Amino acid sequence: MCCSNLLWAQNSIESFLKPSDTLNKNRLKTLVISEAAIGATALIGLNQIWYADYPRSDFHFINDNAEWLQMDKAGHVFSAYHLGSFGANALKWSGSSRKSQLIYGSTLGLAFLTTVEVFDGYSANWGASLGDVVANVSGTALFVSQELLWKEQRIVPKFSFHTTPYASARPNVLGNSLSEQILKDYNGQTYWLSANIYSFAKDSKIPKWLNIAIGYGAEGMITGKEEFVNTIFLPESERYRQFYLSLDVDLTKIETKSHFVKTILTIFNTIKIPAPTFEIKGRGGSKMHLIYF
Repeated sequence: MCCSNLLWAQNSIESFLKPSDTLNKNRLKTLVISEAAIGATALIGLNQIWYADYPRSDFHFINDNAEWLQMDKAGHVFSAYHLGSFGANALKWSGSSRKSQLIYGSTLGLAFLTTVEVFDGYSANWGASLGDVVANVSGTALFVSQELLWKEQRIVPKFSFHTTPYASARPNVLGNSLSEQILKDYNGQTYWLSANIYSFAKDSKIPKWLNIAIGYGAEGMITGKEEFVNTIFLPESERYRQFYLSLDVDLTKIETKSHFVKTILTIFNTIKIPAPTFEIKGRGGSKMHLIYF
């Protein structure tokens, strides 16, 4: 009885996760209601946590393009891409047309992040950023352009993180806990463009899952603006960029018939796999990491 129940549960999950071959109106209705509810809840929560305690203002723009050595902009590209990818795949699951997937699904991230930008614009402590808007559009365009050009995603933005000592200097800005530091400590973040080699050479014997990745990071930052320098960890008050070259794995290229496993692999394909990595420091010099994350 236990085995039969387990088998029934597994089959139910597989059936649920399998994309519909034709438009399933019940799935589409459920999807639209769920996305609207989750989006509204997220925005309301964000407003209460992030904006409610600060004064409002007339809508205005700020120029923050020079802050954090553009690490925040890389984060916007990453977020817009993957929210758009989720939106498109969700519509694919409902059986919606490819046109609908690109028009309505892939722009999910852009719509959500643009709303957040409007919130910023009405906050006296912040302001809407054209740089953020450009980054959001770029992330969405990266997804859509590949679908139009190749009908597949050959180049995927990925993320990795390692803890740094900088957070202890300004924990209120860079995070107290590990979860906060992952979001706030730009010194430990690395954003990657991971390209699947086989996708560009399909007649070769290169493993289908093998990727090459280029990464961007920065270090020496305890504030966003350069005039507020870091003299705690770097005596020369120097912040600098970092560029990386590494190998990676495209988890979505691992063959499996299980839709549950495919879903899990797709989720974790947003994260760069730890691997040997060559680093070039923006202040000069280079370093080889046996394993970098």
